[in-house]
Amino acid sequence: MPPTPGIPPPPPAQQAAFGRPAEVAGSFAGDRPTPPPRPVPPPPPEAVLRAFAPRDGATGLGEPPGGLPGRRRRTSSGPWWKPDAAADPWRDPWSPSGLGAPAQYPQEPGAVEPAVADEPARVKLRVRDLPLRLSVLALLALVFVGAVGGTTAWFLGRTADEEPLFAPGTQLSEVSPGTTREPGSVSDIAARVSPAVVSIEVRLANAGATGSGVVVDADQGYVVTNNHVVSGADGVEGAEIRAVFSDGSGSAARIVGRDPASDIAVLKVEKPGLIAASLGSSDDVVVGDPVVAIGSPLGLAGTVTSGIVSALDRPVRLSGEGSDTNAVINALQTDAPINPGNSGGALVDGTGAVVGINTAIASLGGTGGGGGSIGLGFAIPIDTVRDISEQLISTGKAVHATLGVNARSVTDGTRDGALVVNVEPGSPGADAGIREQDVVIAVDGGQVGSSEELAVAVDAHAPGDVVTVEVVRGGSSREVQATLGAA
Repeated sequence: MPPTPGIPPPPPAQQAAFGRPAEVAGSFAGDRPTPPPRPVPPPPPEAVLRAFAPRDGATGLGEPPGGLPGRRRRTSSGPWWKPDAAADPWRDPWSPSGLGAPAQYPQEPGAVEPAVADEPARVKLRVRDLPLRLSVLALLALVFVGAVGGTTAWFLGRTADEEPLFAPGTQLSEVSPGTTREPGSVSDIAARVSPAVVSIEVRLANAGATGSGVVVDADQGYVVTNNHVVSGADGVEGAEIRAVFSDGSGSAARIVGRDPASDIAVLKVEKPGLIAASLGSSDDVVVGDPVVAIGSPLGLAGTVTSGIVSALDRPVRLSGEGSDTNAVINALQTDAPINPGNSGGALVDGTGAVVGINTAIASLGGTGGGGGSIGLGFAIPIDTVRDISEQLISTGKAVHATLGVNARSVTDGTRDGALVVNVEPGSPGADAGIREQDVVIAVDGGQVGSSEELAVAVDAHAPGDVVTVEVVRGGSSREVQATLGAA
């Protein structure tokens, strides 16, 4: 078949795949039956010809009104009346196929945009779009509903019956005790030791004081307390000292003896059936041991607090507080809360044995009993208490070793010591050759870093003991021998 004019011949590969074989002359095989001739349609009615006939100068269908100005009418070789008709892809059989954008239709003003196929249409309803009557009706309905609801709630609240205030025969649920108090617990120690701790009440003509005490001899009725608790009543006419026991009973107390140099005093009460405390040994106490403090802080009898031993051999000076106490004790330090009124009470270890007598607390204003507990309490070791108490019970007074010097704490930045400011004539210190302005730095090989440490080191010996005292004089140190006296 010859090529069609104006159409380029197909490529060889396409011709080989789809071309007509050379031996075939026509489009179909020769033995195909000839189709019957198509019937010729009848001419259209006259009314149709008049309805669809060209008008306004047009010479045929598909032309603009008025025909094609300046051009010939359409023919089979030139069927296009638009100038760019040849470039129209819909009329170009060789134009490549492709999908274009969806059809766009002009929107009328105020028309709602059609919804996308895969997204539901969303219509925004605004209050201003609602009719005025509908808006007023909705507002009145809301007011009516609120009024009805409030009125109903008020009426029901006024007329509803209240629940009865009393319910006779009601019994609360009971649970079985689940607390175990093992031996050695704080509760166990308190139960065993509290009967041996008493409250001390001192009554004067225009004043009074309270403290604590510990029964150390149940048969004779001896009670140990602090000197500063009872010193104000000694020898004062009309003064009264009374001991109040854990069962609430009381008894008058007399002063057996008191020692301002150690802040220890012993009282005697007349009461049968006393329970004495078990005294331990302060030499067996180590830092960190649990302890329990029992006494009458702030007049609250039978108060129990607990803590640990914070430090040992802590030199603490006690003086003033309205008494003649002037002592330096080698104290046990504890963080068990101790407050004014605990003085003379018991500091007990984990076995229930008394290891100290509570005496002082450290406060922001200094060491004494004027402030509250800040976790720094001090107790006289029970070994010292036992020795002084036995002397007081035997003779009414206690004897201490003395060096016969007065000192104050000093330091040169590298070494601390006790500066001698006064030496008593004829004292052991004077006989040993100790002079004023000497700095004592050691006693029997033990370091001395303050005047309190010097007092504690001397008091640890008995009168008549010979001690070696190391002093610094003129930039060099020397040792002297001193025989301690009695005070």
